Amino acid sequence: MRPRTRPCLFLALCLAPACQSPQADTSQFTTMPASTSSPASPESTSTSTSTSTGSSSGSGSDASSTAVESSTSTSTGDPGGTTVIFDVGSDQDVGGKPPGCKGKIDFLFVISRWAGMEYFQTQLQAAFPEFIDTIQAKFPDFDYQIMVVDSDAQWGVDTCDLKCPVQCVPNYPCDYMPTTCDTTMGAGVVFSAGDDAPNEPCKIDGGRRYMMKGQTNLKATFACAAQVGSSGWPFVAEALTEAVQPAINASGGCNEGFIRDDALLMVTLISNTYDEPGGGVGSSPGGPDTWMAAVRAAKQDDLESVVMFSILDAYPECHEKDRTCQMVKMFPYHLLADRDELDYSPFFEQATDLVGKACAEFIPG
Repeated sequence: MRPRTRPCLFLALCLAPACQSPQADTSQFTTMPASTSSPASPESTSTSTSTSTGSSSGSGSDASSTAVESSTSTSTGDPGGTTVIFDVGSDQDVGGKPPGCKGKIDFLFVISRWAGMEYFQTQLQAAFPEFIDTIQAKFPDFDYQIMVVDSDAQWGVDTCDLKCPVQCVPNYPCDYMPTTCDTTMGAGVVFSAGDDAPNEPCKIDGGRRYMMKGQTNLKATFACAAQVGSSGWPFVAEALTEAVQPAINASGGCNEGFIRDDALLMVTLISNTYDEPGGGVGSSPGGPDTWMAAVRAAKQDDLESVVMFSILDAYPECHEKDRTCQMVKMFPYHLLADRDELDYSPFFEQATDLVGKACAEFIPG
């Protein structure tokens, strides 16, 4: 029996996603709230911001922004659309501006492994190539690091392990012994196993747990890493918090060298569950304040060196129970998109605009 860092607490929950293919939520995106949608979340706590709203048609070029200065911010948008939060200043700051990030960006993707995530992971993989091409065009000196983190410390599936050497899902790697980093929450994904997962290692250059500039077959490698499967727990906020801790990014850590002081950090979160308070299915330890504080500390207390993009449940605001979404809105530069959108590409287009804005204002730590 392989060592596990998180036991399977509820047998029924573990068996269902492990050996059955869950039905993905493929409901179409509409311009009106679904009849079962819940009220919007509380107002954002970010300060001195401006807002722009994207149309539900998904056209990134149709988004607009208007600079404002205030002590609080409010987010508005067409139902089912996106909300973009920009800037705390203007392009005419007195005294000149620092050189910016110069295309040095660390991309962190935190992806849920909960049942039904296959559809959303496929949508993310489809949008990634255009997103990277657009970023590349905007930053001639584009220097990227890209890491995928899943939402569960457990590697593989307990029920499949118990059936080995008989395979529980096609090509399940019964002969693989997971490493310490494979079973560390917040460590980069290099080999996902279970239902809807590749069940084979991703070909990341250099033996790292993240991709770097010059990665061989970048788009195919990302597609492999981002297909984390649908056989795990959905602790997205916990995974984010652990991924930015100093020790895991320090020398000898699983993600050694990933978070760079002189790079912008863009975080993309995608899940089909809420991180509800009170110990729900996807309830991570802590809360929005502590999760935000962990990211802020990783970036030398500079929230403006972070771009947050969440693909959760926005109609057009955070669900009242979605604490992860509430955390996202605490960052001056953030974008909300609905996970049920049929094409994520237009929203990633808007994200590139946000990255460009943040890079222009970035002051390296």
